[in-house]
Amino acid sequence: MVNRLLRHARHFHRTSVEHERLTSLINSMADGVIAVNSKMNIVTSNGAALNILDVNDTLIGKSLGDVLKPVDKNNQHVPIEHLVQQAKIPTTTRELLLTYTDGSKINLYLSIAPVHLGYGRKGSQGYVLLMRDITHEKSLEEERDEFISVVSHELRTPIAITEGNISNAQFIAQKTGDINQIKTALQQAHDQIMFLAGMVNDLATLSRAERGKLIVEVQPIDINKLVEQLAKLYSDDAAKKGLALKTAVAAGISPLMSSDLYVREVLQNFITNAIKYTEEGSVTISAEPADHGVRFIVQDTGIGISKQDQDRVFDKFFRSEDFRTRKANGTGLGLYVTMKLSRLIHAEIDLRSELNKGSTFSIFIPNLEELSAKNRTQ
Repeated sequence: MVNRLLRHARHFHRTSVEHERLTSLINSMADGVIAVNSKMNIVTSNGAALNILDVNDTLIGKSLGDVLKPVDKNNQHVPIEHLVQQAKIPTTTRELLLTYTDGSKINLYLSIAPVHLGYGRKGSQGYVLLMRDITHEKSLEEERDEFISVVSHELRTPIAITEGNISNAQFIAQKTGDINQIKTALQQAHDQIMFLAGMVNDLATLSRAERGKLIVEVQPIDINKLVEQLAKLYSDDAAKKGLALKTAVAAGISPLMSSDLYVREVLQNFITNAIKYTEEGSVTISAEPADHGVRFIVQDTGIGISKQDQDRVFDKFFRSEDFRTRKANGTGLGLYVTMKLSRLIHAEIDLRSELNKGSTFSIFIPNLEELSAKNRTQ
């Protein structure tokens, strides 16, 4: 009798120790864990599950359907208990969402596995659910898919136009030798190649920026010379559309200590867009002294940007649904790259625009030497 009691005591002790180890293991997991019995009542959970479900109270003893209420991509309720009971083998899904009381949502990874909940084969039948917030992962997947879609679409058009114009030039050279027609075809092909080059440059800059590989090399920038060079660079593009390209630099403006490369690229993106989306009137490049830096202003008389679109123009791959915007080639990367570079040089961008009345992009670029000295003294 005594030996039997001792054996039971040792067995109970081993079971208790194993239970503590299992509880400790579950609580150390980053994924949310919920174990339910055959009646769909929760028998075990961990802290990560509480975080995902955004609850502070214990889940033990509660019905699974009362605490886990996922929806599908159409915001339709998914009966979780039915979904779990259907899992005869380990099953996973990445297509569910959870909605919180404040209206925010997360994408949910859910794994369901039927198991024995006791120790050994005699344990009661149940299920173990693993949960993970994959909102960031899904966002990256969507960005990747959108990137592939946008770039493949934008590449297809200039490649087709370039190929067509070069073939046309070859045909003309063989048949008529009309030099003017050949020049026109080659010029159109050249324009498309330049567009492709700009796209590749944007993609390369974006890649380096998002991997943190961009380096700011501070040097003095002659503001008058910079604005003059930019005006000269874009004078032909403006002239082709019959636009007046104006400049206005405040007298006696001091050199700016910043990255000449990134300041120039930011302004080029603004000017390119101004010319692209202006059919008549003018584009004006201005520079004026500001407190501890310089403010550049690129103003146009173009189609303008709606209030709704103004909140999104700096988003990656964003392109307005305005048909006038859609007529022009673009990947939706230019202003996103501009914002990335602006942050790198601690610049601040302001946008003011009204539909059919033009847009004004202004950017304050601080003197990085002064900014660095200020940070060192703080």
